[in-house]
Amino acid sequence: MMLDASVTNLNTGSFGPLPKVVFERVMDLRRRLAEEPMDFLLREMPIHLWKARESLAKLLNGDPRRLIFTANVTTSINMIASSVVLASPGEILLTDHEYGAMHWCWERAAQRLGLTVRTFPLPIAAKQPSEIVEAACRAMTPRTRLFFFSHVLSPTGLVLPAKELCAAARRRGILSVVDGAHAPAMVPLDLADIGADFYGANCHKWLLAPTGSGFLYFGAGNEDRLQPLQVSWGWRREQTALLSSGACCGSGPTAAHDERDEAGSTPRIRFYEFEGTRDICPWLAVPTAVEFQRTLGFDIIREHNERLVHIVRERFARLPGLTPATPTHPELHGFLTAFRLPPHVQAKAWRKALWEKYRIEVPIVDRPEGLLIRVSTHFYNTEAEIDLLGSAVEALLAET
Repeated sequence: MMLDASVTNLNTGSFGPLPKVVFERVMDLRRRLAEEPMDFLLREMPIHLWKARESLAKLLNGDPRRLIFTANVTTSINMIASSVVLASPGEILLTDHEYGAMHWCWERAAQRLGLTVRTFPLPIAAKQPSEIVEAACRAMTPRTRLFFFSHVLSPTGLVLPAKELCAAARRRGILSVVDGAHAPAMVPLDLADIGADFYGANCHKWLLAPTGSGFLYFGAGNEDRLQPLQVSWGWRREQTALLSSGACCGSGPTAAHDERDEAGSTPRIRFYEFEGTRDICPWLAVPTAVEFQRTLGFDIIREHNERLVHIVRERFARLPGLTPATPTHPELHGFLTAFRLPPHVQAKAWRKALWEKYRIEVPIVDRPEGLLIRVSTHFYNTEAEIDLLGSAVEALLAET
């Protein structure tokens, strides 16, 4: 791993550091792009791009013909929010723990569509997944047109029962959109099983792929519901007519628009994915990131990380005034573990001290119900690092 030896990095939840082999792969690709751009972009890149699409789709149990690469999950969700058509009047339903930028994204979509945005309170201390599903079902009404939720909550690491929530929306004729920013390589992720209408995520967090790698996955039957954020060479007059009319739907994934093409995509994928000249080397390095963790063993990594989560809970349970904010049920947590801080803690001062005095990378999260400290533990973290953070928090509590 490429880690700064002077820093205790307990924040994979924001960005994952790179394995050396992934860094070397993306730099090799960029070197080739720099040496001979035309040869790379026209002849080499398409082969790498299709391999990357297949590799990621296989990891997530998805169809590569319904997976488009994006820069990040923000881009993925914006593509949906900026072009999806929903009946008005009505509402877009969100949980009350969504990422702030995504909330704004749906506020703008609601303005465009003549809809309203409504949030409902999640039972964040749920003991069973069914409590979350029941709360969501109570919140859905005949006015609900789209339900947006995070697979893993950014503030607390609570893992929502995505499959059951998407099924509940589907039964009511509600479009389901899932923000899976933290899910790939942290929680078991099976796109076919979840059955979301749209699922977007990042690869630069727990999968440890380069910054600039994300994706959007179309649930069956939703391939033609959107428009690209930018019009470039993926846009064709005749293709646009087919997509707009829906004439290419219903002929199945073997239709011409879903056949692999010379660009490393399909005509349908290229319609959404191609934005003009840009560096897509982070996408092409995704298979190296997948293979790196597959070689280590995803199950072995998961067992190790579960042990670290247990150590975090035990260590922080000894700290005065802190209370757990992440459920203990195995289906409701991953490797993000949050604790509520006492009300007298000053977030700005703690952030400054944790970084400048202790050289610890860990977020202090602002929430309406109070401040949280969120600890990310991946396979490269150690019990000693967790203890160091615990000691730092203990000292800061004594000083406050």
